[in-house]
Amino acid sequence: MNRPYFVLFASKDSWKVLKCPFAQLSLLFGDYLFLWSRRANPEFYTQMAIKKNGSIPSSAPEELKAVLKAVASEWGDIINDMEEFEVVPLKGAMTNEVFQINWPTTHGDLHQKVLVRVYGEGVEVFFNRDDEIRTFECMSNHGQGPKLLGRFPDGRIEEFIHARTLSAADLRDPEISSLVAAKLRDFHYLDMPGPKDVLLWKRLRSWLGQAKKLCSPEAAKEFGLDALGDEISILEKELSQDYQEIGFCHNDLQYGNIMMDEETRAITLIDYEYASYNPVAYDLANHFCEMTANYHSETPHILDYTIYPDTEERRRFIRAYMASSGNEPSDAEVEQLLADAEKYTLANHLFWGLWGIISGHVNKIEFDYLEYARQRFKQYWFKKALVLKSPTF
Repeated sequence: MNRPYFVLFASKDSWKVLKCPFAQLSLLFGDYLFLWSRRANPEFYTQMAIKKNGSIPSSAPEELKAVLKAVASEWGDIINDMEEFEVVPLKGAMTNEVFQINWPTTHGDLHQKVLVRVYGEGVEVFFNRDDEIRTFECMSNHGQGPKLLGRFPDGRIEEFIHARTLSAADLRDPEISSLVAAKLRDFHYLDMPGPKDVLLWKRLRSWLGQAKKLCSPEAAKEFGLDALGDEISILEKELSQDYQEIGFCHNDLQYGNIMMDEETRAITLIDYEYASYNPVAYDLANHFCEMTANYHSETPHILDYTIYPDTEERRRFIRAYMASSGNEPSDAEVEQLLADAEKYTLANHLFWGLWGIISGHVNKIEFDYLEYARQRFKQYWFKKALVLKSPTF
């Protein structure tokens, strides 16, 4: 199990890779994060353990002490005791593992904070990490989201945003929902570098191929994988329309990827790993589907489709989304996008169903990915006949 050593460098206004004469590996086991420093001799390892919810011990290797002290010094702080660094795991992530690292400043009661993202295993199946980093940097340059402070093997350090992550209940608050809708519209208008082609169908076919490779014949039969190639082709033909707007889509707008400043009510969208150009109706569909999830419950993999937003709630979100550009949409425009988004929920169920299958085989984060996939596929087959036959919703 090969995971990164997660604190290498940071600076307040820029990022850089700190070049050290050793490589880093780590292993999560129970409540501890085990770290190794590998020097020029690949057979030599020094092992230590960091309590995942506590401080970094003073017994840590000298190399680690030097790196962390350098981080603090670049921010104008002096660390005399390694136990002054506090490591706090953040819950809710399903692709990566995320930590908050704090240390006291020279101002006494104030603390510096950074966010450390340790990439999940096998996620290169889902997206190109170099492309994702470029997106992250570009978003930062656009003033969207946190700053990139540093990178290390299979992970990075980000600016800690002083805002509240939304809860599942927040998505149903009409005021907050309108703010999210407006921010999503801004996101879709971003002019990102690279091709602006729709990625959805290519990605679905790629993931289907990966899922077939990973599944046993019994599991492939259970999930109906042999039939999904035709299903993807049907959806691409039925859903792709010349009039549809293509924008830069987040593609994973669940509540945990939305932050709000309590004072200014400013919304920030984070985590762009799955972002790409797609029909904006697909991104709306994804957001509506995410309203059935609560990833901080005792059963985070369970989706409650009885609370899927009704037609009026979806219509209200879409009207706020369209009106945020400054022009009041017509009723016909709202209804068309409403209908398109509902159809794209089918593609969204296949998208996250395949993601669940692949993740269940490659990711070690504690989450029942396969059961999550079962629910997504079940909902796909349940809604297919209703959605494709109905002209409006």
